[in-house]
Amino acid sequence: MSVHREIRLARRPFGEPGPENFELAEVTVPEPGTGQILVRNTWMSVDPYMRGRMDDRASYIAPFEVGAALDGSAIGEVVASRAAGIPVGATVSHFLGWREYAVLDADAAAVVDTGVARPQDYLGALGPTGLTAYLAVTRIAPVGPGDVVFVSGAAGAVGSVAGQLARKLGAAKVIGSAGGPEKTKRIVEGFGFDAAIDYRAGSLAERLAELAPEGIDVYVDNVGGDHLRTAIGALKVHGKAALIGMISQYNATEPVPGPSNLYDVVTKRLTLRGVLVTDHQDVLPEYLAKAASWLTDGSLRTEETVVEGLDQAPGAFLGVLRGANTGKMLVRLV
Repeated sequence: MSVHREIRLARRPFGEPGPENFELAEVTVPEPGTGQILVRNTWMSVDPYMRGRMDDRASYIAPFEVGAALDGSAIGEVVASRAAGIPVGATVSHFLGWREYAVLDADAAAVVDTGVARPQDYLGALGPTGLTAYLAVTRIAPVGPGDVVFVSGAAGAVGSVAGQLARKLGAAKVIGSAGGPEKTKRIVEGFGFDAAIDYRAGSLAERLAELAPEGIDVYVDNVGGDHLRTAIGALKVHGKAALIGMISQYNATEPVPGPSNLYDVVTKRLTLRGVLVTDHQDVLPEYLAKAASWLTDGSLRTEETVVEGLDQAPGAFLGVLRGANTGKMLVRLV
C-alpha cells in the first residue's frame, strides 16, 4: 500500500520549542469515502499562532494533540474524488497541512482559481494572512485619508500587506517596524512604507516620536510587548489599534504583564480591538476580488520565504517564531 509522511506533535514545549517537539511519521495514504476528496498537498503554511496550539490550554482554536498530526492551511491537487462538486485535477485550499496527502469532506475544501493567481498566493496575500491585514485596516481599526499608521512586524506576511493597504486607503504616512537593517530596507523599498524602524537598534519610542512627532492614528499590532506599549503612548486621542498577534510573548513561561501605560487608553479614549480571521469569512469574497486585481496590476507586492520538503516544516515554523522570514513563510511539498 502507498504511504506518505506527516508531522506529529511529539511532546509539548516549555518555553521556546525545538526540533524535539516534532516527529516525522510514515502512514498509509487514506482512501476517500463518499462525499470526500483525496488531496496531494503541494504547499503548506506555517504561522505564529500555531505556537499557542502546541500548549494544552483553552483558546479560540483547539490545541494540537500529542502523537497526532498537526494541521493548518494548505494547498493541493485533488487526486481522487468521490464528491460531485470537486473533480480530480482541481486545486483546493483546506486546513489539513503538515502532511503529504489529506482526505477531507468536500465542504472542508475550497477550489481556487489558479488562472487568477499562483496556488501559493492563496496561503498568503489571497489567504488568511492577507484577509487578516484587510480586516485590520478596514473593519477593526479603519484607516482614513490623512492618517498616520504604525505597523509592527511589518516585514511579515500580515504586516507587509497591512501597510500597503493602509496606503491604498489614503494614509498620509505608513511606518513599519522590523528586526535588522535588511528587513527595514525591504519594508521601504519593497513594500512601499514611508519609513521603517529597526527595533533592535536604539529606542523604539524615541524613533517613532521622531517619525510621527504629532502621534499616530492607527496601530496594527503583530508583536505586543514593548511595541504595544509604545503605540499606546503614541496614539492620538480617539486612536485605534487592531491587535492581531503578540509574537514577542508566545514562548513566555510565566504570565506576561500588560503595558504599563494602559491608563492612556482611558484618557485618550482609545479603541484596542482584537481580530481573528475566522470571525469574518463573509468578507473573503469581497477581499479576493480586490486583492487579485491588485496582485495582477502590481500595486500589491508580496514576498515569500520558501522551505523545501515536509521534513523541513518544523524548522520553517521555528524560523517564523524567530523572525527568519520576510513576507510569508511557506513550505513546498513537491
